[in-house]
Amino acid sequence: MSREALQNALKLQDRKSFRERYLEPALRGGLVEMTIPDKHNSHLQRYRLTDHGRQWLQQREQDKH
Repeated sequence: MSREALQNALKLQDRKSFRERYLEPALRGGLVEMTIPDKHNSHLQRYRLTDHGRQWLQQREQDKH
């Protein structure tokens, strides 16, 4: 997903806040990865869940039940 799509899905309006509070920590934590890691500011940049991110989501869903 694009940064904008992720931000809209989370209903967050402030771009800087989204990047600092959500996107950068998720990247550092290995939950998401860039599709074009050598071009951080590319308009074609997208983000996807890593295996670790999928496992984290599965664990979180299991904890709800």
